[in-house]
Amino acid sequence: MKQEMMTIVTQRLLAPQIYEMTLTGELVKQMIVPGQFLHLKVPRADLLLRRPISINKIDHEKNECAIIYRVEGDGTDVLSQLQSGDKVDVMGPLGNGFPIEEVKEGEKILIIGGGIGIPPLYELSRQLVAKGAEIINIQGFRNRETIFFEEEFRELGEMHIATSDGSYGTEGYVCKILDTRLKDFTPDAIYACGANGMLKVVNDRFIDHPRAYLSLEARMACGMGACYACVCPKANSETDTMRVCKEGPIVATGEVAL
Repeated sequence: MKQEMMTIVTQRLLAPQIYEMTLTGELVKQMIVPGQFLHLKVPRADLLLRRPISINKIDHEKNECAIIYRVEGDGTDVLSQLQSGDKVDVMGPLGNGFPIEEVKEGEKILIIGGGIGIPPLYELSRQLVAKGAEIINIQGFRNRETIFFEEEFRELGEMHIATSDGSYGTEGYVCKILDTRLKDFTPDAIYACGANGMLKVVNDRFIDHPRAYLSLEARMACGMGACYACVCPKANSETDTMRVCKEGPIVATGEVAL
């Protein structure tokens, strides 16, 4: 983990309140494993805590990385107003990433995402396709207006979308598509990122699968495991905990209590 004043290359609006920021800097060389996150300092004196944002794309040839985030408060609102050429204080990459070392050519990989949990799954999908795997992405959104990065994911492989209101794709939640798709095959590995409710379904469904992984979300302060602000309970224990920023955000199914 290092710290750098990275330069904004571009920033664009993808969907209501959803922004993509592309950054360049020496830190990109440290970004290898999909699923890690960056810790951004908001350039406003009264906003002291950094904002953890997952890495959406890594481009070593251009020495660039992209992050996708949703404006939810003052901090992310300030970030959304930054422009090309502005500098941002960035720490990272932080946390552990998705385990993909065991993925072999020809394997079928199931990738499940929801809302703002979807961004890190793009770099994951890119790296899995580069390894020769066949990927099936299942994603959930509130409605048609909130969908982003659909074309980019479709270019990589099979893609299914569910919307809560039925305005696009399958009406309902990703579990509805999951139930239908799993009738046809058994995935060699599963990766998921999204809200806790969705992660709990995936965790329960694949709790005994040897290669099923979840990316957790949590409110963080230091991002390095020192402050214990982002602890979550381990499964089957009344006392043991883990730090999402340090031991996570990627965990195996059955590892934590959701």
